[in-house]
Amino acid sequence: MTKLKWGMIGGGEGSQIGPAHRLGAQADGLFEFVAGALDHRPDAGREYAIKLGIDPSRAYGDWKEMLAGEKGREDRVDLVTVATPNATHFEITKNFLEAGFNVLCEKPMTMSVEEGEEIVRIAEKTGKICAVNYCYSAYPMVRQARAMIRAGELGKIRLVVTNFSHGHHGDAGDADNPRVRWRYDPAMAGVSGQFADCGIHALHMASFLCDDQVETLSADFASTISSRQLEDDAMVNFRMSGGTVGRLWTSSVAIGRQHGFEIQIFGETGGLKWFAEQPNQLIFTPLGGRTQIIEKGEGGLSEEATRLSRVAIAHPEGFPLAVANMYCDLADALRGKARDGLPSASDGVRSMAAVHAAVSSANNHGAWTDARPPMFR
Repeated sequence: MTKLKWGMIGGGEGSQIGPAHRLGAQADGLFEFVAGALDHRPDAGREYAIKLGIDPSRAYGDWKEMLAGEKGREDRVDLVTVATPNATHFEITKNFLEAGFNVLCEKPMTMSVEEGEEIVRIAEKTGKICAVNYCYSAYPMVRQARAMIRAGELGKIRLVVTNFSHGHHGDAGDADNPRVRWRYDPAMAGVSGQFADCGIHALHMASFLCDDQVETLSADFASTISSRQLEDDAMVNFRMSGGTVGRLWTSSVAIGRQHGFEIQIFGETGGLKWFAEQPNQLIFTPLGGRTQIIEKGEGGLSEEATRLSRVAIAHPEGFPLAVANMYCDLADALRGKARDGLPSASDGVRSMAAVHAAVSSANNHGAWTDARPPMFR
């Protein structure tokens, strides 16, 4: 099978997310890394791209140069990943979609709901894929949980409780570190800090597992380090269109927590729990029965969980391979086999609508607020 051609914007040397994309895109031999504009410093970006094996003619200084260079090639990239600071996502994604490229955009897809709705319309008009990297939904045991919920093993879903909390930004003395500071700067991060950074992963996961959408929410935001303009801690209550109750906590100052993303789903006849620090296990408790630990790689799992598992039971698969599963689904979609687990531009705009609704709610003492983008009301 011929490899698909892949290019990347952002994610340069020292980036947190760049290595995960490069490992993920190439893990299964589906993509070849052929083009990149990897740094806001043109010379540094070109040098690093060449160091990674990209031909100098396709090691670009910035995204505009990459767009111009790739647009005219017969062997142009099949997919572009946008892994730049939040404020740049819309312009880059819009221009590449309009030029006929497929895009995987890091979250948040845009800074505003209006921009998000425009991306949805452009993707529909051009017929190009615009996916958003909600990669936690691509872990095998998350797909197993979704299959069990769809099969009715939990009955009607009553309650979702989720959190994404860590303590890596809890040092006030490190608050001016540029790699930390931008996340709480409205000029770079937008209207929200921690909720837009990590909380929307948890919110998307709730929608993904329940096959339902957040309709209204009530939020409380706090900036626990005084120099920060945006929140580093948030509590969000929400209601889904099917009546499910949701509780979400997200924090970057929870010292002692490492990568504390977890979600619990409670239905009429059972409950499930998945924890990102133990991603190969799914905890299932049927009503009136014993709690079970379901392991990745064991027999009897769903088709999706089996398809996205690579190594045998007892061997862990971590974050880069969850990102790799996104690229597996993208490769299938590019070849005409759609996967319903692939987060789309519609998911991206729903997340941004929830962010703006949460900001509005927090500024109004937790008032319940419509969390849907206007195009989906």
